[in-house]
Amino acid sequence: MVDCRCPRDAEGHPCRPQDQKILVRVEKRPGGRKATVARGFDPVASDLSGVLRQLKPKCGGGGTTRDDTVEVQGEHVDSVVALLNELGYPARAG
Repeated sequence: MVDCRCPRDAEGHPCRPQDQKILVRVEKRPGGRKATVARGFDPVASDLSGVLRQLKPKCGGGGTTRDDTVEVQGEHVDSVVALLNELGYPARAG
């Protein structure tokens, strides 16, 4: 187990993508804009910037990461849920 290279949470326990519960929804922003927000990632064990790099081309917009969230500009709930499920995260719309 010492040689295991699995992602770890803050306490050092293995934290696989399928162990995280991701909720994806659209939130309103100032000026009437909308953003698709995926919450529930473990910020230590997940490569949030890597996930965002894969989401932005599929959604055709910009985005950012904050704490345990990934945000993509626009309404893309179905695309984000589908891609996260492909990556092994149990994402659902909500």
